[in-house]
This record gives sequence, structure tokens and C-alpha cells, in this order.
Amino acid sequence: MKVNLVSRSGREIVKGGIEIKSEATVSDLQEAIHRRTKKYYPSRQRLTLPLKPGTQGRPVVISPKKSLQDYVDGNVDNLTVVFKDLGPQVSYSTLFFWEYLGPLTIYPIFYYFPVYQYFGYKGERVIHPVQTYAMYYWCFHYFKRIMETFFVHRFSHATSPVSNVFRNCAYYWTFGAYIAYHVNHPLYTPVGDLQMNFGFAFGLVCQISNFFCHILLRNLRSTDGNGGYQIPRGFLFNIVTCANYTTEIYQWLGFNIATQTVAGYVFLVVATAIMSNWAMAKHRRLKKLFDGKEGRPKYPRRWVILPPFF
Repeated sequence: MKVNLVSRSGREIVKGGIEIKSEATVSDLQEAIHRRTKKYYPSRQRLTLPLKPGTQGRPVVISPKKSLQDYVDGNVDNLTVVFKDLGPQVSYSTLFFWEYLGPLTIYPIFYYFPVYQYFGYKGERVIHPVQTYAMYYWCFHYFKRIMETFFVHRFSHATSPVSNVFRNCAYYWTFGAYIAYHVNHPLYTPVGDLQMNFGFAFGLVCQISNFFCHILLRNLRSTDGNGGYQIPRGFLFNIVTCANYTTEIYQWLGFNIATQTVAGYVFLVVATAIMSNWAMAKHRRLKKLFDGKEGRPKYPRRWVILPPFF
């Protein structure tokens, strides 16, 4: 069987095409492309079927798990595939590890070391109990996220562009330093004990709930990451589409109630905006997939992300 590999503009990627067994899978084709062009390792490849003349819409992405014969139309000895280079890739576990490692290590620096003398503060620094609890709370959160990355999460995509490492690290590391600077500042004024205790207690409940949400999401996805979409059920997912984002947002609300800094609330607003956008996209996708037609279940009425508001 001959596979013609072309770009979206029609340029031939591998001259003369690739000869491969007719019973080969798409994954076998990806390996064959890698052997012919070393820099195009499988996770860097995006293979689609060419659009038929006069048709519009998104091209069909061919699945690595399927046989090439599943995509042959007419001539069983010839198949044309459109190739796109996704660029250098990195695993999602690596991406998440580095973006979470920054805040986990940066925050204690502001708590334990006399960094404020470099900002012009020469007086003795008094550490308030809320600053100590905030440091433990912060480190617990990011340590939990790293552990979840390696032992809980199952990813729908194996890799992400390397550029996302720099973008995500810039976001998390910058906000980590911004919040740590203000919460641990020598001139920081703590809130009352009642407000502090309520904030940390509420936030801790949300952190534990967030972990349980991630366990439920893990069980929705098969070990190979190809379980397809399912309706999330159980615990908070019975009332909220993206309960994992809900608990993430509310746990940061608890942190900010306890610490009360402008920096913390800026981070909360930005994170809420980002996660709300993700949640709306997922909610629309689930409602479209589970529309109650042709035997499909109907997606139940739920809050999107922030009950009782949204």
C-alpha cells in the first residue's frame, strides 16, 4: 500500500510516498514517517484526510489506533494523507511539573529568607501566624498538584507544544512571586483570627473536594486516554459541569479571605476568567454530544462552574 504524504498546500512531504503493509495501523505509518524524517517523531505529527473539492469544514484527524484501511476510499492500494508539523512537543506531566514547581519553591523563599532587605526594608521582620499558615496552605496546594500530575491525572493528549512550558511557567511563577511578596511583606497587616480561620478552613475543604473531583474524572477516562467523552457524575458533578474548576476557584477564595491582599484577588480574578472560559467550552461540548437524540442520553441541567451564580 502506498501512502502519499502532502502538506495542506499540496507539497509532497516525503518524496515518492511511503510503502507500507495494507494491514498497518496509523501508528505504524507515523513510525514509518519518523524513520524517513527523524525530526518528525509521532507526537509531533498531525495526520488528516484531505478535504474533498468543494467541501468546507474541519478535516478528519486519523486516529493512531485505527487501521489505514479504515480511511481508504475506493483505491485500496493508495491513500493520501495531509501532514502538519506540530512543532517540538513535551509531555503534559513534564509541562505541569515545571509550572507547579515554580510557585512551590518561590513562595517559601519570601517566607524564610531576608529578601525584603533587597527592596529597601532594613527593619526587623515579625512573622504573623497567618503568614505561616498561608505558606503551609500554598505549599500543600502545589505539592498536591504535582502529585496529582504523576499519580492521578490521565490526559486526553499525550503531549503539548514546548512553547506552552514557557507561557505557563511565566503565568504561575510570576503570580507566585507577586502573591508571596505581598503576603510575607514586613508591613503586612493580618486579618482577624475569625476571618483567618474561616478562610483557611473553607479553602482546605475545597482543596480536599478538588482532589476527590480529580479522582472521579480519572475514573471517566480509560488507561490509554481514549475513553471518549462521558457525562461526569457523582459528588459535585451532579450539580456542576466543571466541579474541579469550581473547587479550584473557591479554594483560592478561601486563601484570599484568610490573607486579604490585592495580589491574591488579582490572581483569583484572572484564574476565574481562564477557567470559566474552559468550563463554558466543555459545557457546550457535552450538551452537543449528549443531546438526547438517536438514543444518546440528554445532558442534565447543571450549573456551569460557579454555583449559585453561573
